[in-house]
Formats: sequence, C-alpha cells, structure tokens
Amino acid sequence: MGEDVQKHSVHTLVFRSLKRTHDMFVSDQSKPIALDEKSHNIKMSAKLRAEYGAVLHMPVFKDGRDKDESFCIHSYPEYLITGTHPYPSGPGVALSEDTQMQTMPSEAAVNALALALPASQARQDVSRTAASVGDIHRHAGAPERSQPPHYMALLEGGGTKNSSLVPRKAPSMPKPQWHPPWKLYRVISGHLGWVRCIAVEPGNQWFVTGSADRTIKIWDLASGRLKLSLTGHISTVRGVAVSTRSPYLFSCGEDKQVKCWDLEYNKVIRHYHGHLSAVYDLDLHPTIDVLVTCSRDSTARVWDIRTKANVHTLSGHTNTVATVKCQSSEPQIITGSHDTSIRLWDLIAGKTRATLTNHKKSVRALVLHPRQYTFASGSPDNIKQWKFPEGNFIQNLSGHNAIINTLAVNSDGVLVSGADNGTIHMWDWRTGYNFQRIHAAVQPGSLDSESGIFDCTFDHSESRLITAEADKTIKVYKEDDTATEETHPVNWKPEILKRKRF
Repeated sequence: MGEDVQKHSVHTLVFRSLKRTHDMFVSDQSKPIALDEKSHNIKMSAKLRAEYGAVLHMPVFKDGRDKDESFCIHSYPEYLITGTHPYPSGPGVALSEDTQMQTMPSEAAVNALALALPASQARQDVSRTAASVGDIHRHAGAPERSQPPHYMALLEGGGTKNSSLVPRKAPSMPKPQWHPPWKLYRVISGHLGWVRCIAVEPGNQWFVTGSADRTIKIWDLASGRLKLSLTGHISTVRGVAVSTRSPYLFSCGEDKQVKCWDLEYNKVIRHYHGHLSAVYDLDLHPTIDVLVTCSRDSTARVWDIRTKANVHTLSGHTNTVATVKCQSSEPQIITGSHDTSIRLWDLIAGKTRATLTNHKKSVRALVLHPRQYTFASGSPDNIKQWKFPEGNFIQNLSGHNAIINTLAVNSDGVLVSGADNGTIHMWDWRTGYNFQRIHAAVQPGSLDSESGIFDCTFDHSESRLITAEADKTIKVYKEDDTATEETHPVNWKPEILKRKRF
C-alpha cells in the first residue's frame, strides 16, 4: 500500500507558489530597469511636440551669442524668440526692430528690467513675469528652484530695499452693500405633497410648481390663485422649466420620465427616454433648442428638444447628479453631484472641461450670477463662489450649517440659500456677508420636522422670492419697503468678518 499523500488547502498551495516565485526573482526586484534609449527618444520627441508644438516652427538657431553658463545647458540649442511683444513683457515698451525680435534673456537682463519697472507695475506683472522666466529655466534644463529668485523678492518689495520691510495690512472683508430685509407676505396652499420645484414663466404672469403629489400646478403670480393642474407623472416631480423660445413646459421626476408639455393644449407632446433612474433636475439652454437633465444614474443627458435625440450622455460623476445649469457662454453646462464634485462641460465635445473638488460634501445646488461671469455652489460644508470659465475659486460663504437644497441670486447681488431644516439665509454676493436669516413657521397642522426648503427662485422683476417647502406650501417673500439703512444697519465687523480663502 502506497504512502498517504499529505493534503494541503488551496490557500497554502497558492502561498507556497507565491513564495517560490518571490525567491526566484528576489535578487532582481530592486534593480532599476535599464533605460531604453530608443523609447526615451520617442518619449521626449512626443513630449516636445505636445508641449511646444505651437512654437516649434518659430524658433531660428542663432550663433555668435554670449552664452550664460549658469543659465543654459549646451545640450539644448539656443533659440531666437520672435513675436509681437518683447520678453519679458515690459509695459509701455514700443515695438522696434530690436524689441520685435528678442533673444532668450539672461538673469542679469531680467533683473535690470525688474528694477526699471515702476513699483505698482512690477507688482501687477510679478506673477506673469516670474512664471515665464521659470518656464524658460525648465526649458533650458536647469532644476526647478525651491526658493523664488531674488528678482521676485525685489518685485514684490516694489523694487527697493526699504519698502519690502514695511508690514502689509491684513486683508479684511470690504464693507457690504446694504440690502433691505425680506419679509413673508403670502402663503399659497394647494399641493398635497412636498413642493419640490419652481419655475417662473418668461412673461412674469404665472409660475409653475412640481410636487411629491405627482402633479404640476400653474399659479397666477400676482394673486397666487391656481390656474391649472397637470397630471401625468407617476412619481414625485423633481424639476420644471418653462421655455423662453416656445410655448413649452418641461418636467422630470423620480419616475425616470422627462416630459415636454404643450401649454396651448395642456398635453404632453414628447417624452425623452434614456435615464436609468430618477431624474432630479433639468435646465434649458438659453440660445439653442437643447434640454439638459441630470439623474440618480450618475449622468447628465443632453437632448435635442425637437427630435428627442439623446445628443450626449455626460458621464464622469460617480454618484447622483443633483443639479444642472446651462448658459450661452463657455462652459455651457455645469453639474453638481453627491460625489462632492462640480463639473464644467464642453457641450460640443460632450466632455468635461474642468472638475472642481473643493467641496467635502454633496453639491445639491448651483446658481449662475445674472450679470457677472461667476457662479455659486451650495453644500453642507460651505457655499462657494467660482469664476468662469475655468472655475477659479473666489470665496467661501460660511454659516449656513445645514443641507443646502437651493440657491438663487438677483441682479442686486442678493444671494439666497434654502436648507433642509427650513432656514433661509440672505447674503451679499460681493462680500459674502450674511445680512438676514429667516425661519418661517410651518403651515398649521404640519409637523415641525416638515420645515424644509426644496427650491427657491426670484421672479423676473426680482421683487419677489418664491420658495417651495416641505409643509406642502409655496411661500412668497418681498423686500420690506419701510426699511432703511438707519432702521436696519449692517452689523459689520471688518476685524472679525475676514474673507475666507480655500
């Protein structure tokens, strides 16, 4: 009888196999891979084409120039830079034969130019000049410096030794513009569920609301009376928009449906099929016949209104896309998501232009300023302001410590944020000063927990603020005409309310 074969678990056998493999290659694993010259040359040529392709046709080799050993490494040819401006940019330097064609500057030349500039001009140009010189250092093969060059210190100090020693005054928030306080003047009842969304029609005669009772209601703006109810959705209506270009109303809901209503016949005339989960928001492009929707399926979709075609599916977010905004200038689409990021999209290519990851919590609200090329985003951590087109951060508006569901802004610079706990905060857009806080009482018969703001918008005259709330009501606010700057002064402390940067 043969010997019994010892049985081992699969885990043990795999572990032994791994160990044998490791022992076989242990002597080689720490050795660096030999540099393959051919692949390295291909990589460098591709990099040159990608990063300097735009100017590779411009440079001309020039001999007989004084070489600064500390500045250039001889493995790189020295080029003549041609263009319409001298380098570095010197304000007020007239174009001549000498300045129109200028060689790469030495450090001594840069220093001389820096000292020649007026102090105020130098401070304005410091970032541009310093960055460009740094680029040339890297292009010439010199290592990047950890300390700024001494000519930058001279520039920042205004070009003199003494002025750099003067302590600068700490930046504080400028005095905010005075805004009259807002007061509640009308409560409209009629919905049987949470009121989730609002849109005002372009003529400012009526407004439309969508609700968890699955209906869309149209109300007279002046009197607050119900004009019409539209039924058709089979779940909560989450977004409504009225077209400025046609007599159409668009709606979306948790039933995955996106509908186009003809308001001359009060009937659905088109459906836009494609979303795989609840559709949370929609917006119309202001200048072309395009509709953009966003959904819990982590995508936003661009639809051709007339043909119902899904032009683009904007994918990239990793969680629910909660809000979307459109504008006529680039970037034409902006989305905010529960993955905490904001994405700016290229509508033509259907791809992301920029991703803003400053927020730490879900972004549920976006608003575009009606006059400035800026926008704001709302999240439980902060309200943040950004600058188009790249999404450069401007400032934080801190203090509304709740889940912010909605933002609205008017031309006067009043920013409104509405939250899940029923609070409304009013902010001065320019300075980020919180000048008013409102917590309206819930409708009689409602629970205190049903105090929540789901959407808010200004009418087109910007004299009324309409809010959609969890107590099944629509509340309308207006400015207090009797208030003055003397009766309601700005409680402003510049030494405390400093502008926060992030």
